[in-house]
Amino acid sequence: MYGTPETIRRILTETGDTWAVVGLSNNRMRAAYGVAEVLQRFGKRIVPVHPKAETVHGEQGYASLAEIPFPVDVVDVFVNSELAGAVADQAVEIGAKAVWFQLDVIDEAAYERTRAAGLDMVMHRCPAIEIPKLGR
Repeated sequence: MYGTPETIRRILTETGDTWAVVGLSNNRMRAAYGVAEVLQRFGKRIVPVHPKAETVHGEQGYASLAEIPFPVDVVDVFVNSELAGAVADQAVEIGAKAVWFQLDVIDEAAYERTRAAGLDMVMHRCPAIEIPKLGR
């Protein structure tokens, strides 16, 4: 398993409430759209990160993590596994505290690099599934 129950709980309850959602656009058919909505419902500030830099769920979007002008606590990754490692590396560069790879997003080397850099990381899980289990 890529991320213990303790790590999942810590990211969702203690790490911070600003979540950059990489791959989030206004496409309501994409999983990122619904997951971001759930995160907001549970008190997280979502920051859309997508090449189109669209405003989503009332939040200003940015074309990349590097363009976000304020600290990000968690980087939630909705890109293909082949692209996810680079996003994890960018999360380390911007000083994020944790990285969350969504269901079916798997890059074991990126997981090891991110953990070695001192960040918490969860892979192949969904925060919209995990957060309601916490009973907050």
